[in-house]
Amino acid sequence: MSATPWLSLTTDYGLADGFVAACHGVIARIAPAARVIDVTHQVPPADVRRGAAVLAQTVPYLPVGVHVAVVDPGVGTARRGVALGTPGGLLVGPDNGLLPDAAAALGGVTTAVELTDPRWLASGVSATFHGRDVFAPVAARLALGAPLTDAGPRIDPTGLVRLPAPVVAGDTEGFTAEVLTVDHFGNVQLAAPADLLVPLPGTVAVGPPAPAPSRTAVRGRTFGDAQAGGLVVYVDSAGLVAVAVNLGRAVDLLGVAPGDLLRVAGSYSTVECFPGG
Repeated sequence: MSATPWLSLTTDYGLADGFVAACHGVIARIAPAARVIDVTHQVPPADVRRGAAVLAQTVPYLPVGVHVAVVDPGVGTARRGVALGTPGGLLVGPDNGLLPDAAAALGGVTTAVELTDPRWLASGVSATFHGRDVFAPVAARLALGAPLTDAGPRIDPTGLVRLPAPVVAGDTEGFTAEVLTVDHFGNVQLAAPADLLVPLPGTVAVGPPAPAPSRTAVRGRTFGDAQAGGLVVYVDSAGLVAVAVNLGRAVDLLGVAPGDLLRVAGSYSTVECFPGG
């Protein structure tokens, strides 16, 4: 770890309460020289898939350090707290599917431990605030250079909880993919790699799987490739296919949510999409 250790925090705690400040305070007491990057604290409550996607798409661009993620609807239950070693840094959080995609983005899990050593935790661990009492103190000690394997017993990385693989299916006319996330701007990110978009024509149909009607969209590089209020299908900054509305919100126009399926194809039963819907 560097002389000035780095940590990051990703949670669903929001900013209306003192939860984030408490985690910062615990880290500062143990590792006062550490610098903390707040990735986000606005993950929708208990939305583990959204938290996992944000974390995995962000950690490759952060300094090498310790990344704490807490989206933890099972806090206080039998779910494990874990810390994972990777070639690109350490990850700390609940074993509920939140961490493995980020670990893969950092080169894959090389070591995994379960956080059971009471000497690494707060003196009194709340049943409902493991971010403060388990994950923050562990992360701070790791940032100071303590060995990962001192935090608890090794566990088999293949036994880590993983989220179900999202639906992605290509065919001769296009592809169907699950909505992975929706960002602050209302852009709809699909669980589809960029190469599925390459063979499609400049105008495509976007909508639920047939026979439901779809909307016409431009296959573009950026938002301005569509007219104002028009749909554009593009490859986003994470390298995944996404759908946006130029100067609008694709999520509202398409009426979708994470977990829904969208089909992108050369053509089928389309309705025109003009400014205003």
